[in-house]
Amino acid sequence: MRGETEEMDETQFLELSKKMNKFPLLRYEELPDYMKDNEYILNYYRAEWSLKHAFISLFLCHNETLNVWTHFIGFLAFLLLTIANVTHFYLVADFLQVSKWAFSSNHPLNNTRQMISSYMDTTPPPIEVTRWPLFVYLGGSMFCFVSSSLCHLFSCHSHHLNCRLTQLDYTGIAVMIISSFFPSIYYIFQCNPLWQFVYLGIITVLGILAIGVLLSPTRMSGKYRFIRTLIFVLMGLFGVIPTIHATILNWNAPQRNAALGFESAMGFFYLVGAMFYVSRVPEKWKPGWFDLVGQSHQIFHVFVVMGALAHYVSVLILYEYRSRVSCE
Repeated sequence: MRGETEEMDETQFLELSKKMNKFPLLRYEELPDYMKDNEYILNYYRAEWSLKHAFISLFLCHNETLNVWTHFIGFLAFLLLTIANVTHFYLVADFLQVSKWAFSSNHPLNNTRQMISSYMDTTPPPIEVTRWPLFVYLGGSMFCFVSSSLCHLFSCHSHHLNCRLTQLDYTGIAVMIISSFFPSIYYIFQCNPLWQFVYLGIITVLGILAIGVLLSPTRMSGKYRFIRTLIFVLMGLFGVIPTIHATILNWNAPQRNAALGFESAMGFFYLVGAMFYVSRVPEKWKPGWFDLVGQSHQIFHVFVVMGALAHYVSVLILYEYRSRVSCE
């Protein structure tokens, strides 16, 4: 009886919203076909909203609110990290305080702990190492997060804009994947310029091809989705090759396990997030219960941000190692 009352109240709320507002919140079955993506999210949809009202909805409650904000907060976090690195304010750049929880005082990787803790010192590292690969990753991550936020915020405007923003969203993912390779490969293989050139060249070519496919005018057919998924899988699998090579090359480096640990954490976060994204759990279990909070796409966004931050810490370890250990 209580469930029927709650459902009735929700229906009355939506009907009242239609009567009072020019841009009401809709139910799933009232959406145009191009917006019907997740049948387990039943209510609180925006459709055919003006750009002005879509922007204002950034501060309103609907089923895309948290999807917008989870990645917009990620964008702000990486913007702060970029500013911290530009200004050499290492205390902020090390805001994760990884040295306090990643390694105990008697841990065999205590040397790595001391290495990471050196970021607490505002003095620059003794060996000057270029930081443009780090900024490539920071920039790629910010582009991904802001593209995702824009897509979730303005896709309710029209079919045409929905398609274009979806392409932008997936292009942002590709750019983030590509940019994440640059600092790792550059710092690990800095003393091996041939492999540095080979790996960065391959990922750049793969990235250009991926973005070309993602920005093509092809409609969002099943074949297109398959090709898009295959591209992301191939880009991810390519990372296994330089990782194995780097592990062998730096087998005796004390920072090896620490960097691999955070890279493994990144992979774990991305994998778990992808599982939520594909399975559409938990809303699949209880349709309508997670329309506003707790839906799979929101969880996916959170895990993506966590994975990106884990990779950032790994890059910090590699940067610090390279700044203190010369090729000689």
